[in-house]
Amino acid sequence: MSRSAQYLQIHPKDNVLVALRDLDEGQRISFDGMTFHLPNRVKAKHKFTLHDLPINSEIIMYGVLVGKSQAFLKQGEMLTTSNTKHATETFTLRQRKLDWHVPDLTGFSGRTFKGYVRSNGKVGTANYWLVIPLVFCENKNIQVLKDALEEELGYQRSKNYKTEVRQLIQLYQTGKSVEEILSVDLEESAGRESKKMFKNVDGVKFLTHSMGCGGTRLDSDSLCGLLAGYITHPNVAGATILSLGCQHAQASILKKEIQARCADFDKPLYILEQQKYGSEDKMIQKALKVTFTGLMKANEHEREDVPLSKLTIGLECGGSDGFSGISANPAIGHVSDLLVGLGGSVILSEFPELCGVEQELSDRCVDEKTALRFMELMRNYNMKAEQDGSGFYANPSPGNIRDGLITDAIKSAGAAKKGGSSPVVDVVDYPGVCDKKGLNLLCTPGNDVESTTAEVAAGANVVLFTTGLGTPTGNPVVPVIKLSSNTSIFEKMNDIIDINCGTIVEGKETIEQAGRRILEYVISVASGEEQPKAVRLGQDDFIPWRRGVSL
Repeated sequence: MSRSAQYLQIHPKDNVLVALRDLDEGQRISFDGMTFHLPNRVKAKHKFTLHDLPINSEIIMYGVLVGKSQAFLKQGEMLTTSNTKHATETFTLRQRKLDWHVPDLTGFSGRTFKGYVRSNGKVGTANYWLVIPLVFCENKNIQVLKDALEEELGYQRSKNYKTEVRQLIQLYQTGKSVEEILSVDLEESAGRESKKMFKNVDGVKFLTHSMGCGGTRLDSDSLCGLLAGYITHPNVAGATILSLGCQHAQASILKKEIQARCADFDKPLYILEQQKYGSEDKMIQKALKVTFTGLMKANEHEREDVPLSKLTIGLECGGSDGFSGISANPAIGHVSDLLVGLGGSVILSEFPELCGVEQELSDRCVDEKTALRFMELMRNYNMKAEQDGSGFYANPSPGNIRDGLITDAIKSAGAAKKGGSSPVVDVVDYPGVCDKKGLNLLCTPGNDVESTTAEVAAGANVVLFTTGLGTPTGNPVVPVIKLSSNTSIFEKMNDIIDINCGTIVEGKETIEQAGRRILEYVISVASGEEQPKAVRLGQDDFIPWRRGVSL
């Protein structure tokens, strides 16, 4: 992509171009021996036609069907939700396409990162203690423990804005009007620096949720599986669990799920049941003691050098735009290929955002059984969505559409670029574990936080998260690295975004160069040498997926 490029054809088969900057009405377009003028203004990130397209014509992007015209489209006309509808090819079981070539690993072969090696051989990129409720009835007690422990142990990260509130109170008490208060510039609170009590423990994470009882038994069983994924996660040293006692999500189910994921589980695990203790105060006091002594044990762990093959990277996107599929997503796709070449693991999820690329991904599955599993999960998920009145076609958000992703297939074709080009070694349903080396597909919603929550439970010890519109999403126990698709949002929301991939759109670096730059940053984060902004801000997003429809 050249520095002067104003538009781009992504794939030789495409019959639309992507505007890399705002293009004026009447602007002359020269491409592949053709010259024409734009009939209307085309906004950056949006697509315009290479030829006249009669009504119901196929629209091709990334080399696949992504929509059909709902009206006659003149050459150079911009695609909109009014003139374009979602459409995809049908997919079937075909021969495997496994002729993958490992990328150049120069500079990464033999490299290591400093991680926490657990007794089962898995490696963490951090060292946390968890405090979790088995049911929403215990959320208040989780908050009591957080209030008691977090600041005293030196783990409070997020700014509390108390100084600003005191200023507002003072302004009100001195008789300032609404208009005067709204116009004043508040002095920012400096924040309190506190020293960590346990130098080798990165934090105590207090998770809350709205599940565990009510709903279906499948919901509570899935919750236990998800929580087991966090408890057995290599970034977790141990956990304190609060149970009411009578809920659907029983401690016995949780223990069974833990054993299914780690037969030789030996981490400290304390399960406290309120109905057995009777007094809430007695349970809280016990929880404080076991958590504190658990932290003493967790503090015994130290980082050591381990090969990059011990990394498992989750691939995620949220607040995507029309540049995501040509910059940030293919850049982390190259990271995916590099890591697979190094013997590591990668997790690609968000099944509603793989709609339209099912054929390519199923062809890349290592065997027919894996391909059939992927196709079955995709069909069943979409069918359930349609039964509830909203198929995959409804996935794009207003922000996606505004910034060029006007059909789910357009969004999906760009989102799939996160997975690079390596073979698919396994297909896993929620809330399972992705424990095979190579590229794994995990069935999750497209919802950013639900999907990230699931990827971590499946074993991701770093998450690469691309965004075109900006999002603060993080995770309680795994570093989430945020990458922008464009320079504008990187500069505008620099407090939450770590890496700029807009350099690719600007022609300043190639996808491969960006991928290598990203992997270097991943290594430093995995070693504890760098902290992504979501970690610094204490962005601990955690939402279990109810197995209903969530796009």
